[in-house]
Amino acid sequence: MDLPAIITPELIGYLRALYRMDWHGIHGWPHWLRVWENGSRLAARTGADLTLVALFAFTHDVARLNDGWDVDHGRRAAEIIHDTLQGKVFQLNENDLNLLLDAVTRHSQGILEADPTVQTCWDADRLDLGRVGYRPDPALLCTPAARDPGIIEWAYERSLRWWE
Repeated sequence: MDLPAIITPELIGYLRALYRMDWHGIHGWPHWLRVWENGSRLAARTGADLTLVALFAFTHDVARLNDGWDVDHGRRAAEIIHDTLQGKVFQLNENDLNLLLDAVTRHSQGILEADPTVQTCWDADRLDLGRVGYRPDPALLCTPAARDPGIIEWAYERSLRWWE
């Protein structure tokens, strides 16, 4: 799947330099690509903003310190987006920036209610849980599109091959 135009070589280079863990590990580049693919498929049904889904996919885990429980990684990633990326690597209007910051900050908190674009971002990430041994639970997904059994099965089977 092609990367959206906002995911520039400059942005990827910055994220790769910043990312402290294995670039090819369970929270690294292959995961980000799958979250993007999940999100773009969901967005076709939810109407989510593809630019925000893409930025979420490639930034939500960039500030992780480990592959285990890292409660503040979303907040740290949002700070990087706000303080470093916005206005330098990409330019979002205030509303879109706030949606992206919300999606990234709260993505691992299990919340279900939010703007449809934010929900799509969260579902795109949650659909990739097979890589860490969990089948996505429809009750923990936000959108009807993500709760579709066909989407869950497709995403789950892909996430079992997380290294691809």
